[in-house]
Amino acid sequence: VSSPPGRRARLSSPGTSQQPPEAREEMRRRVKNLIEGSRVMIFSKTYCPHSSRVKELFSSLGVDCNILELDQVDDGIRVQEMLTEITNQKTVPNIFVNRVHVGGCDRTFQAHQSGLLQKLLQEGSANDYDLIVIGGGSGGLSCAKEAAILGKKVMVLDFVVPSPQGTSWGLGGTCVNVGCIPKKLMHQAALLGQALRDSRKFGWEYNQQVKHNWSTLTEAIQNHIGSLNWSYRLSLREKGVTYVNAYGEFVDHHKIKIQQLERGSPGKLKVWAKSTEGPETIEEVYNTVLLAIGRDSCTRKLGLEKIGVKINEKNGKIPVNDMEQTNVPHVYAIGDVLEGRPELTPVAIQAGKLLARRLFGASSEKCDYMSVPTAVFTPLEYGCCGLSEEKAIEVYKKENLEVYHTLFWPLEWTIAGRDNNTCYAKIICNKFDSDRVIGFHILGPNAGEITQGFAAAMKCGLTKQLLDDTIGIHPTCGEVFTTLEITKSSGLDITQKGCG
Repeated sequence: VSSPPGRRARLSSPGTSQQPPEAREEMRRRVKNLIEGSRVMIFSKTYCPHSSRVKELFSSLGVDCNILELDQVDDGIRVQEMLTEITNQKTVPNIFVNRVHVGGCDRTFQAHQSGLLQKLLQEGSANDYDLIVIGGGSGGLSCAKEAAILGKKVMVLDFVVPSPQGTSWGLGGTCVNVGCIPKKLMHQAALLGQALRDSRKFGWEYNQQVKHNWSTLTEAIQNHIGSLNWSYRLSLREKGVTYVNAYGEFVDHHKIKIQQLERGSPGKLKVWAKSTEGPETIEEVYNTVLLAIGRDSCTRKLGLEKIGVKINEKNGKIPVNDMEQTNVPHVYAIGDVLEGRPELTPVAIQAGKLLARRLFGASSEKCDYMSVPTAVFTPLEYGCCGLSEEKAIEVYKKENLEVYHTLFWPLEWTIAGRDNNTCYAKIICNKFDSDRVIGFHILGPNAGEITQGFAAAMKCGLTKQLLDDTIGIHPTCGEVFTTLEITKSSGLDITQKGCG
């Protein structure tokens, strides 16, 4: 089968596939220049039947293509290696249309049948923005600012639909307004209350009755949140990002409708309910009904169905590949809307930054969703990194694992007279990988702070032997991980009789 006429790209550089960093960056730059300088860029091989099919398709559409036959250039292997880094696709043909990675033969024909290919071909440099971010949460802001740093024209759309009572919040998403920030500050307030109760045991005497003023706390927290909202807006302005406090909705593949929504009077809901504990029934009309059943992703009113983006109909989550790309090539998703990914602010920030670098920079680095540390700021904190014991057994099988654990008694709790067998530490090790730590868990004071350091160690390949060889800081809670001896499989008692 003969290939249709098209511009034949030439790309050649000396050396082998094991290039030094400078040569690799030069190759990346030249490949990106080919992609960005072509309406249609096809990386092909002359003997590949799938490549021939794609070239025939574009020929039938009367579209001029820039074609690089990888088997006809000296460094075709290195070009293909670089394409794999950039796109995570190892095969040819590898097709880009107006700088959007369409994929291989099958995805190109699917795009043609769905009409997406024609829309991509119609789009060119006439777009108003290089990147539009819908959602001003941690991930969206991170991606927008990084893209702007890389010289791109960026818009951020963020609008929070008010509650029936008219409550809304500013720029920054869940974390700043109703998540991490207020949660941790309220957690600190609770810890101070406990410290006051413990303080008498440490010799502190005070006659005045201590009480908590909820209004003082909430006002201080809201003032801090407001300052963060403003700092985010200022940061976008300084980086040249256009911010619009409006609702964004897809009306076409590269066209978004912006709506300024007005607040209206709260609606009313008629509720009929039956008690599960008796014959009692309730029938009332309410302004607000609170269903404490978790949260769904707010993706159903963004017009995603108009451009064919698939979502999980049960929870609104969006499935993506390991490049955060949806089934529609030019639409990406990051943060809490992703299906099967941790709903954590630092994860969204990292994913957003790396996405911008892959789209507009010279990077192929992907977000690592494994061994992500996290903490729960309950009165007794819980921190973890890596796999739970149940997940580790599912992945590695129980017989291949060793679980070390113990209860421990923080020194600060001894004089305060608090329970000496409440705090818990556990690591899960892969016996057939030098006892590498694949799961880290702690329940105790400052669990979040402790977990953060061990997370870095786990990324460096932490093993049980390395923990044993580490000298602990005494007396601290974190040192318990340097003296773990009891395994779950031994069945030995882990209760503590003293502070050690």
